[in-house]
Amino acid sequence: MPPLLRYPTVDELGARAAALVARHPRTARLRRIGVSRAGTPLHLLSLGHGRRQALVVAGPHANEPVGGATALRLAGQVLADRSLTDGADVTWNLLLCLDPDGLRRNENWLAGPYSLEKYFRHFFRPGFLEQPEWLPEGADGAVLPETRALLALQDELKPFFQGSLHGVDIGGGFVELTRDLPGLAQRVARAAARFGIPRELGAYDTLYWPSLGPAVYRIPSPRRGDLAAAITEAAVESTWYHPHRHGTVTAVVEAPMWGVAAVEDGSVPADPDGALRTVSRTLRHDTLLLRRLLARVRPHAAALPDAARLLAPVDDYLLVCPGLADAWDPDLGDRARPLPPLSSAHLAALRIAGRRLALRTAGLLHQLATATGDDPAGVLPELDPLVDAWCADYRDDCGARWIPMQRQVEYQSQVVLDAFELALRHASATSRSGDPGWGPEPVVPMHRE
Repeated sequence: MPPLLRYPTVDELGARAAALVARHPRTARLRRIGVSRAGTPLHLLSLGHGRRQALVVAGPHANEPVGGATALRLAGQVLADRSLTDGADVTWNLLLCLDPDGLRRNENWLAGPYSLEKYFRHFFRPGFLEQPEWLPEGADGAVLPETRALLALQDELKPFFQGSLHGVDIGGGFVELTRDLPGLAQRVARAAARFGIPRELGAYDTLYWPSLGPAVYRIPSPRRGDLAAAITEAAVESTWYHPHRHGTVTAVVEAPMWGVAAVEDGSVPADPDGALRTVSRTLRHDTLLLRRLLARVRPHAAALPDAARLLAPVDDYLLVCPGLADAWDPDLGDRARPLPPLSSAHLAALRIAGRRLALRTAGLLHQLATATGDDPAGVLPELDPLVDAWCADYRDDCGARWIPMQRQVEYQSQVVLDAFELALRHASATSRSGDPGWGPEPVVPMHRE
């Protein structure tokens, strides 16, 4: 099978998996575990016949297509190395794409050429309540068919290891774990050096999370009333933690598209408060600007058939931005939960995160404006220069550089194999684990707090 030279589409993922099964009928199986909201099949590619189960979930976020390519690469590696299946008594289960509907909406940029401007102008990621790994109402309250299919699969397989394949648009690579895998940080460092991937040593997602080593973080257990333990939707129950009751360790493996060297700078910054004030002030300014543009776009976009899907993430981003700006502002931060000591890597990650929120919002507004035909709101003369300027800021001031897709895939697949091997080493057929007090009860989503 020829190597992938670009990110695969939903249809290409299914076709390539089917071709693998045709070539390896005794080892590989392909089945449908459910359908998406639009009726797209959710395909599971299983390899081997071992008693232990490993589960890899690709495409949980619509704008992170690297996972599908990684799943196909892992399939090839597993089929070529029987020590990963028969030798380990393991069956590999690769869910090719958890959000195929969302991935289809990103196909305008998937084929390349890859530029920041093209990516953000065609960016799509659903609103918080439509992201299938997230369980804002607990497992029993899951409503998305994609989520229900994944939960059922987890309870069927009871995997000892789960890998969730994510992508970072701008920044570096890192791993989030539901339980420690000693030695993983060293392996991540080797993989990053081998494939030229900067490690994110102060990831925005993990600002308040325990570190298990450079670029490896411990996901805190969701607990009611302790949502400040994380500053993303991972603060609530998720499919990362759902199989914890079965003894599963989940590794969320993040691979960057555009790398930024500064996210690997662990030095002590000269003026962290000054840098934080700049980030907060910029985010507030950009939020006000985008809110004004949204007010002009919304009346004209209301008649579009899919306006709700595009407006939901816009509203979510503009809702959380002021709170984040305040949380990062040293003059306004929460004294009950102050920011941890910040390295230069943390400050670079926060600057990137603030700009990311603004650019995603601008890109979605751009799509809403262009979908109306002739831009009746008259916002494109303002939006287009904004997108161009903010992308130039990533390139020229942050030093964002495109990482070839194949290197992203090689890095991510190597980290998954490393985490798998460490999880297998520590797995016990009778083990059941879980943090004290962990349960399936619903918790309050951060954006409703």
